[in-house]
Amino acid sequence: MTEPNQNEKETSEQKPGKINLQEAMKRRLAEKKAEQAQANNPINQKAKNQAMKSQQTKKPNNQRRRTGV
Repeated sequence: MTEPNQNEKETSEQKPGKINLQEAMKRRLAEKKAEQAQANNPINQKAKNQAMKSQQTKKPNNQRRRTGV
């Protein structure tokens, strides 16, 4: 009964560079939640709600109208 407790301690005290999949997923989820919270700030909302500009850059050819054809 004491051996599993010792094994649990050893696994929790792993090297800082080595993490298991569960720990990695928890960290990734925490990062994702932080990014979403930051994206919902009112400061960032201004950039998302800008008015759209016209994408038509070519001037229309009005030669027919000028020549009366």
